[in-house]
Amino acid sequence: MTFSLIVCTYMRPNALLNLLESVQVQVLYPDEILIIDGSSNNDTKRMLEANDFKNLKYYKVTEQDRGLTKQRNYGISKVSERINVVCFLDDDITLDTSYFENLIGTYITFPKALGVGGYITNEVNWERSNATSNSNYYDFDGWRRTEPLRFKIRATLGLNPDALPGVLPSFSHMRPISFLPPSGKVYPVELFMGGVASYKMSVFKSLSFSTYFEGYGLYEDADFCLRLSKIGQLYVNTAAVCEHHHEVHGRPNTYKYGKMIIRNGWYIWRVKYNNPKLKAKLKWHLTACLLMLLGVLGGLKSKNKNLELQEALGRFVGWWSLIGNKPKFK
Repeated sequence: MTFSLIVCTYMRPNALLNLLESVQVQVLYPDEILIIDGSSNNDTKRMLEANDFKNLKYYKVTEQDRGLTKQRNYGISKVSERINVVCFLDDDITLDTSYFENLIGTYITFPKALGVGGYITNEVNWERSNATSNSNYYDFDGWRRTEPLRFKIRATLGLNPDALPGVLPSFSHMRPISFLPPSGKVYPVELFMGGVASYKMSVFKSLSFSTYFEGYGLYEDADFCLRLSKIGQLYVNTAAVCEHHHEVHGRPNTYKYGKMIIRNGWYIWRVKYNNPKLKAKLKWHLTACLLMLLGVLGGLKSKNKNLELQEALGRFVGWWSLIGNKPKFK
């Protein structure tokens, strides 16, 4: 299958170079690489001019097309007609040498797949589990990882997700892909992370990334996946491994990030459940408030107290704004 790699970047030339160097040594190399640069300077362009990467095309977008969702849609418009699969990677990702081989191979094994996500390995420590149940751990498919405090408290209050990882619960606030183990297996999901995503090119004949998610675009990937999963099946291949290095440049301030968590989180919840039951509504708000409270308590103990408290304040303002100013669907 022919495949294109699209990387939407903003002011991160060093991180992008690390990514492209890991692409350069892939067992299966992209048929084209499209760099969609929203930077306000030319550092990224100069870095690419100083390094030679096969099949690479560079596009510098104007203010009109700047922002993650806009840059992704712009990138799709530049994909060659011969391409079967489009892969997206964040610019602060680095790949295992077999990443594309395993990712693209999933479409051969599951020919009806509309999208396949990769798997980040450097954020969670997993170990083989035994038969003994322990509330300090989360067990899945013969593996276990430490159960975060927020999920322990949610379980005590009856607010644990009522769906598997990668599937949006009836009241949202899901277990993300990081709760799938490094088993090397392929798991069916409803959504995966946009920074390690791929889709059949054919899906873009009827779908595009929503312009509701402007700028940093938190949860734009979830929105797209949830709309796509209504049409066909998505998967995560835990053998398509990579690392995420969380480059700090280009991220929003923590107050704006906190607001996005709440408002964009509400938005994607309603993408799947446009008319949730009263119980689900209560659970969504109770969970949002609980996570706000835990953010405040954690912030008071944190070395980065100001940043943690700013995010909690952003969450509160975002939650309060839902009373009279709910997000409008586009």
